Amino acid sequence: MKYYKIVLLKDNRECCLRNGCEEDGQAVLENFNLTHSQTDYLLSYPEENSFDPEKESGFLKKKSESRNEIEIIAEVENRIVGTAGIEAMGTKYKVRHRAEFGISVAREFWGLGIGSALMKACIECARNAGYEQLELNVVGENKRAISMYKKAGFVEFGRNPKGFKSRVAGFQELVYMRLRSRFGPQMMSIY
Repeated sequence: MKYYKIVLLKDNRECCLRNGCEEDGQAVLENFNLTHSQTDYLLSYPEENSFDPEKESGFLKKKSESRNEIEIIAEVENRIVGTAGIEAMGTKYKVRHRAEFGISVAREFWGLGIGSALMKACIECARNAGYEQLELNVVGENKRAISMYKKAGFVEFGRNPKGFKSRVAGFQELVYMRLRSRFGPQMMSIY
């Protein structure tokens, strides 16, 4: 799946959103390790990452060749500062209408609109891939992210009070959210 868009950030810098490619492996891996060390709201800790630059490159190559999955990178001044992606929930008939997505942005770039731009790009890609439902889970304490998702039309459909067990905060509640298309895949809202 391919994606390319230039967005203007709140500080008037340009941000390039594009699908990650094989050559981005090292930089995406470094960004993953950075973002996962900067917040306790993501799924894993940096040392739990089993990827090396070669595996990351292979992952990005596979996503760029996929027709229904993608890994989008956000570049500011030729530096990868965030990533987001959509993944199929499965290939079986009963779940192939669903995809899940996640976002991470380097702390230095929080509050500039990158997360929102990445979210909208993922929604657009999910719609173009024919998904009827896009899902995510978010730590209940992450009010900024929940607000962003709600503005885009995501609704809560459940909670798991012990969804994550943080090394810092103990148990963290996960909020499950989804965005459904109202009139089929072509009409999924992106705002």
